[in-house]
Amino acid sequence: MEKTSKRIRSGWLESAALASVLVLGFAGFSAAEPAKAQSEAKSNAAEEWTMSSDEFDTAREIYFQRCAGCHGVLRKGATGKALTPDLTRELGLDYLESFITYGSPAGMPNWGTSGDLTEEQINLMARYVMNTPPQPPEFGMPEVKSTWKVLIPVDKRPTRQMNKLKIDNLFSTTLRDSGEVALIAGDSKKIVTIIKTGYAVHISRISSSGRYLFVIGRDAKVTLIDLWMKTPAAVAEIKVGSEARSVETSKFEGYEDKYAIAGSYWPPQYVIMDGETLEPLKIVSTRGMTYDTQEYHPEPRVASIVASHYNPEFIVTVKETGHILMVDYSDIDNLKTTDIAAERFLHDGGFDSTGRYFLVAANARNKVAVVDTKEDKLVALIETGVKPHPGRGANFIHPTYGPVWATSHLGDETIAVIGTDPVNHPDNAWKVVQTLEGQGGGALFIKSHPKSKHIYVDTALNPDEEISQSVAVFNIADTAEESPSYKVLPIAKWSGLTEGARRVVQAEYNMAGDEVWFSVWNAKNQQSAVVIVDDKTLELKSVIKDKRLVTPTGKFNVYNTRKDVY
Repeated sequence: MEKTSKRIRSGWLESAALASVLVLGFAGFSAAEPAKAQSEAKSNAAEEWTMSSDEFDTAREIYFQRCAGCHGVLRKGATGKALTPDLTRELGLDYLESFITYGSPAGMPNWGTSGDLTEEQINLMARYVMNTPPQPPEFGMPEVKSTWKVLIPVDKRPTRQMNKLKIDNLFSTTLRDSGEVALIAGDSKKIVTIIKTGYAVHISRISSSGRYLFVIGRDAKVTLIDLWMKTPAAVAEIKVGSEARSVETSKFEGYEDKYAIAGSYWPPQYVIMDGETLEPLKIVSTRGMTYDTQEYHPEPRVASIVASHYNPEFIVTVKETGHILMVDYSDIDNLKTTDIAAERFLHDGGFDSTGRYFLVAANARNKVAVVDTKEDKLVALIETGVKPHPGRGANFIHPTYGPVWATSHLGDETIAVIGTDPVNHPDNAWKVVQTLEGQGGGALFIKSHPKSKHIYVDTALNPDEEISQSVAVFNIADTAEESPSYKVLPIAKWSGLTEGARRVVQAEYNMAGDEVWFSVWNAKNQQSAVVIVDDKTLELKSVIKDKRLVTPTGKFNVYNTRKDVY
């Protein structure tokens, strides 16, 4: 295998101007917000970062759509480096334009060569990040409540399933740029319906009963969908801020479907809601001190949320300050929270195969934190590769090391395999027992299934087209070898699409665990597709093409998501 295309080119991510994941532009900025940047521009008319007011507004929207997820609303950095003017002006316009254009194997998309941004837009963004970032508005209970809508009251909803869908094998599929989700039947491979949601849905989560589907857009809009209706439809909606990533529902016995929670990037806070209506009940800020240096941080964003199976708790990760909050929802009027100091720049993660231990990436610190959700304590901090980005990770039984959980990386080609069985394999627990070598950096998701013999790793953000348009597949039995090889599946080629970036992203199994679904993600004005692979033969099984499949990205099988199967 060619190594040079896989390795990080020194300094690329460290000096990169923009980043990968996406957020909607904020509504509510005052007209005076770019005033500081504009006054600077007027007093430095010859400076290369000079912008008109219209240019500033256009660039601000692009930044919040494409860049804020990694670099932060205030551009102080997290997964991506800080982009404050004191740093970016030192780099200079040409330097910034180059990195925006070509990207990096370390996870920085090639916005220019992929065709996502024009030369004019790249120049605009390079100048924008050299200006002072605007401050978005706060979002308290009055603002949250003003967005809350119950579209169909609880007493007007069906009392039993009114359709013939096999709900557990539905796929909630994000149609990122159209602000929708497509519900696709896992058996027929047909689109059941398209539902309007928030912009760029980040995740879908399923209520404990399996009836309700919760989706959250990066514009912080939560949509509650009733899967029992004759045609599943939205029954409630709410905005919990200006930008968000996470939503979850209560799963502990006695609290099934009772509460929902959503965490915001801006403002940095979480909102606890009624699980059937989304009525906002409690807002809690996450602003505070970093766990290590005990310094105040103005933008500690809520990165991921999972629901404990061992206690009536939501597990809330706070990105910039490195705290993991065990939020006890048994009495939300007298809210009790266990604060676990973990590591800064927490991002995404998932449970081990038992559901007891939560493993979450602290990606800018190249670590994975492990929390015992039964005892509410930190178990380990594990050094992995460069910028771990597991999605929810992959659980499998390693032929040598027993139960393990694996993460891929944004910043290098490695896959870190971590032992997760402190009872029967104590010598292997909470350490990297093996490092696999995949196609390259820019990996977003890794996936396996209890009934599968394979591990799938995408590389959607790698600037090399051959790598971003395919996936690597490891046979679990081969991991007994010191340096196991992998098979490359040409997913984009199998889709039949011939134009566009055709990034292949996010493997998701069907309920039976014998099919794997991949999104072939193109621009909004280009054809995209979903490619389905037979897990046993690793051969193409089906391709879903439909003009309504606009920029498909994440796919969430109802059963696997509800049961935390990955």
